[in-house]
Amino acid sequence: MRIWVDGALRDAGSAQVSVFDHGLTVGDGVFETLKAERGTAFALTRHVDRLTRSARGLGLPDPDADEVRRACAAVLEANPMPLGRLRITYTGGISPLGSDRGDNGPTLVVAVGETTRRPDTTAVITVPWVRNERSAVAGLKTTSYAENVVALAAAARAGASEALFANTVGRLCEGTGSNVFVVLDGELHTPPVTSGCLAGITRALVVEWAGAKETDLPFEALEQAEEVFLTSTLRDVQAVHRVDGRTTAAAPGPVTAEAMRTFDAHAGADLDP
Repeated sequence: MRIWVDGALRDAGSAQVSVFDHGLTVGDGVFETLKAERGTAFALTRHVDRLTRSARGLGLPDPDADEVRRACAAVLEANPMPLGRLRITYTGGISPLGSDRGDNGPTLVVAVGETTRRPDTTAVITVPWVRNERSAVAGLKTTSYAENVVALAAAARAGASEALFANTVGRLCEGTGSNVFVVLDGELHTPPVTSGCLAGITRALVVEWAGAKETDLPFEALEQAEEVFLTSTLRDVQAVHRVDGRTTAAAPGPVTAEAMRTFDAHAGADLDP
C-alpha cells in the first residue's frame, strides 16, 4: 500500500504522522471520503470544495486544491483496485498538547482501501443521542467522530448498519455517516442542512436529480414514512427495510427504486458532476 503524506507517496510502513499532530490529540482536522472506481474518484471537485469549506469552518488554512488532486491521482495510480474508499485527511498539524494550534502548518494524508459494493437494502436504528444543530462545527466534516463510533457500535449490536439521530429540538437530522430520505404521501423529503446534518455530496445530487424536497421533519417521520433510504459516498442510494423493530414496505419501494436508477444513470454519465 502506498499512501500520500505531506507531499509524497510513501510505503505504508513509513507513512507516519507525528504523535503531536492536532488531528490525533484533539481531533482538529477535516476529511473527505470518496468512491473510487477503477482508478477514478467520483465527484472529486465537490469533495475538494467541501474539504475547503470544512477547513475554513475550523479556521484552518485552505488546502492546496491542486496538491489534493495530485495526491488523489497518485494514490489511485499506485494502488489499483476495482472499488476503493479514498480518504483525504487534513489536520491542524504538529501542535502543543492542548487545544491551541501550533504554527507548523497543516498535515495532508491521502489513502485508499479496497471495498465492496453495498447491499441494495439495509437496517437502521434510532439512538437517544442527538446532533447539536447549534454546534460550532455543525455541518463540518471533522475528524472528531467519537459520537459516531459509539452510535455505529450500537447499530451493529442491533444487527443494523446505521444509526439515525434527531437534533436537539427533536427534528430528523442524519445518520453517523449518511443522510436520510423519507417518502411521505408519495413525496420524497430530506432534512435541510439547518437541521445540523452534513451537506452530503450524494444528498445534494439526489436532491438535484430526483427532485427531493428539503423539509423540516419531526423525528417521528421515520415511523410514518412509506419508504426510507440512505445516501452517502459508498452507499449511493440504499433502501432501508427496517427501522428499529418496524419493517418498512417491500424495499426498495417505487420512489426509492426510481431514485436509485436516476442516480446510477447520472453518475455513470458524469464522474465529476
